[in-house]
Amino acid sequence: MEKLVFQGKDGDSAEFYVLEQTRMSGVNYLLVTDSEEDDGECLILKDTSEDQDQESLYEIVEDEKELDAVLTVFEEL
Repeated sequence: MEKLVFQGKDGDSAEFYVLEQTRMSGVNYLLVTDSEEDDGECLILKDTSEDQDQESLYEIVEDEKELDAVLTVFEEL
């Protein structure tokens, strides 16, 4: 399982393990967890960066419709 370190706007960092990734409507999404072994918290992150950006910018998906749609895709994977 790939581990990524995310840097917050406030300078704090958080480590997440990538469970799955997908692309919908031209947008990349990651299904991540905060624990490699235990029952950790899972989040769906959305890449909000522009194509020309050198670094990705991920935000937690909070919109219910978008969350349901992406979750359905991850369940099929």
